Amino acid sequence: MTNLKSKSQNPKYLKWIGLLVVTMLVVVLVSRLPAIADTPRHYDELDFDPLPPIQLPDYTRYQLDNGMVVYLMEDHELPLVSGIAMIRTGDRLEPADKIGLATMAGVVMRTGGTTEHSGNDLNVLLEEKAASVETSIDTSSGSASFSALSEDLDLVFDLFAEVIQKPAFARAKLALAKQQLAGQIARRNDDPGDIASREFRKLIYGDTSPYARTIEYEHLDNISRNDLITFSQKYVYPENMILGIVGDFDSEKMRSLIEEKFGSWKSASAPAQPKVPDASQAQLGGIFFVDQPQLTQSNIQMGHIGGKLNSPDYAALSVLNEVMNGFGGRLFNEVRSRQGLAYSVYGVWSVRYDYPGLFIAGGQTRSETTVPFIKSVLDEIQKLRTSPISSEELAKAKESVLNSFVFNFQKPEQTLSRLMRYEYYGYPEDFIFRYQKAVTATTIEDVQRVAEQYLKPEQIVTVVVGNASQIKPALTSLSQDITVLDITIPEPQNS
Repeated sequence: MTNLKSKSQNPKYLKWIGLLVVTMLVVVLVSRLPAIADTPRHYDELDFDPLPPIQLPDYTRYQLDNGMVVYLMEDHELPLVSGIAMIRTGDRLEPADKIGLATMAGVVMRTGGTTEHSGNDLNVLLEEKAASVETSIDTSSGSASFSALSEDLDLVFDLFAEVIQKPAFARAKLALAKQQLAGQIARRNDDPGDIASREFRKLIYGDTSPYARTIEYEHLDNISRNDLITFSQKYVYPENMILGIVGDFDSEKMRSLIEEKFGSWKSASAPAQPKVPDASQAQLGGIFFVDQPQLTQSNIQMGHIGGKLNSPDYAALSVLNEVMNGFGGRLFNEVRSRQGLAYSVYGVWSVRYDYPGLFIAGGQTRSETTVPFIKSVLDEIQKLRTSPISSEELAKAKESVLNSFVFNFQKPEQTLSRLMRYEYYGYPEDFIFRYQKAVTATTIEDVQRVAEQYLKPEQIVTVVVGNASQIKPALTSLSQDITVLDITIPEPQNS
């Protein structure tokens, strides 16, 4: 007690206690004050570290004795394994009187089960393991894929190999696939954007082109189970496939598993060498209209045939794309923001790997601003052809192209998929790095040159899906020659 009393009477002690109390009060008061944020900076004042260069993960590529190419890429971050087989086929190879054959073959190859497991049995086995096996065929390729936990790999991979090599093409599942396609035919005019896109492709490529053909009810009636079997046997064989697997596995064990399941597989007939159909522009220019009286806005697509990914000018065209398109691009800034003519607006040089793609511009606008919208888009295209872009536009566009390209390689499966596609379409292994270098080297003069060379206003086809009574001024203010398109769906022959 005496000691405590003596301390309480000590001036230095009292001063120390006082300072401590004041400090605690300040801390309490400060903690209750609202946070004061830094003054926000404009986005162009922010500094970011440069994105790291693309680094390809380690992978193995080899070939089985039967000709099937295999890519393996280990990734042990998660206990998962996935794979995809690219098959050299596509609906562009189906007969003109059996449109839809490839699509149905791709669907029923999986839903129809195998000679050892029905489609429903496959569903149960895979659902029990939270796994999947899927198949499909699109315009220029077919695919079969799987995903599974590492511990279930043997079972799922066995089913995957079975689906590829022993499809049953069950009649009941073919009938179901036809019914589903018939439903799609019946609904194909429900969305005005879909109408514009479909009719635009038909005008560019031609309505009989394999890149623009439309499935009708009569085509479904022409397709039998034997057609699916014949189509599958013609294109699904080991020399015609590239198999890629990525995930949590040991490469040596995986090679043994692949050899066990695919090593003895042989093609059922002499391997086919499919010829890739070419494409050219069928309709050179013109304005085409689809009247939809229920609409209060117009869907517009305008453009012409484009090019391939392997064009020596693709890098410069990518930069031009960025100047023209997207948030902050010329079309967005001028047509949407400054003039207020569009809900959405775009302009894209869209390429394909092995046949010419499309140059597509367009968007959505109010019915009464349809004509001003079309004029404004054409004006911006012409400006790009005749006037150099600024150095600021060039720098921003190149940075955006390069930065966005890096994000295509965030995950091992993304990288593996791209490597497989390059081989599938005959592109060099280092195409990724060639493209990056070409973008980096692109100049203002390059962009000006490709804009003048590749953008062709005189060949632009314009498709408008809208309400004729509300489009004022009328489309005839652009041209007296307006072609009205008939999009009536032919009735089934057996109705």
